[in-house]
Amino acid sequence: MKLSASPFLAPSPEFSRYDSAAVVVLPFPYEGGVSYGRGAGAAPQAILDASAHVEGYDEVLKVEPYLMGIATVAPPAIPNHPEGMIRTLHERTSALLRDDKFVVVLGGDHSISSGYFRALLEKYGRLSCIQLDAHSDLRDEYEGSKLSHASVMARIREMTPHVLQLGIRSQCLEEARAIAANGWAVCTMHDYRKALFDADRALAALPDPVFLTVDLDAFDLSVIRSTGTPEPGGFTWDEGLDLLQRIFLRKDVVGFDLVELSYDGVDRSSAFCAARLAYKMLGFKLAAAVARGVTGWPTQPVGPLFRCRPTDRSSPGGGA
Repeated sequence: MKLSASPFLAPSPEFSRYDSAAVVVLPFPYEGGVSYGRGAGAAPQAILDASAHVEGYDEVLKVEPYLMGIATVAPPAIPNHPEGMIRTLHERTSALLRDDKFVVVLGGDHSISSGYFRALLEKYGRLSCIQLDAHSDLRDEYEGSKLSHASVMARIREMTPHVLQLGIRSQCLEEARAIAANGWAVCTMHDYRKALFDADRALAALPDPVFLTVDLDAFDLSVIRSTGTPEPGGFTWDEGLDLLQRIFLRKDVVGFDLVELSYDGVDRSSAFCAARLAYKMLGFKLAAAVARGVTGWPTQPVGPLFRCRPTDRSSPGGGA
């Protein structure tokens, strides 16, 4: 497996070797599915570059999560058509999952997520999805494409009925009608802040394991401003981290992606926040595994820590 010349966090070599790493970061610089701002293709490298300035010590967990080993593979050659792109990401993530790696995909626009979701679904047999996003992304097609970033959750809902969408604050009438008609678990930012949606109950009802997709426009512009389709009124940094920590502690998250950073070469803060967010989420994953007795706090990389666990298909909730 060819490694990136810019490993996530830029650790010393013993903490970024593929064979001994628990985690693998896969940069996937695709932006063929965007409809507004561009820059998603440059985002993965910008996040990797920024990550070199993220401290390895987590001030909340009071540990250094990178000690579990985080390898970063080189981005693959990506076809310039959406079907080939989805196939490439599916094949690449499938190969990493066969090695029992916990995979983090750095996009790229949001259209990529269904490729990784399919790979996880094939590995686990059943899979739920939690989306943090400003947009519903439930259009059956957009601008003539069923693989637009505006349609990614429509494609994922074709693969699983178990979906929870959080932080939504922009959608079209047809999406709103579909949500109401189907009774889908979609929480707008308004309902989240007004406590009109019980997110904890929705989490409890969601079967394990879970794929987590985070569109960075879920966050407020004061946190991450450079996104492909920016929307005001999103999660503050602390709101977002609190929600993500609850998700990792309560659900068996088996993979996640970060998408829709629109890097412009000027705004360094957004890329840095994205890098720090990815590392915080990895810390939450590790802390959850420690809390469940799956592993202790690592002092050095020892290979996979988060191996596939049998799914209890008899229980729709299935706490992790």
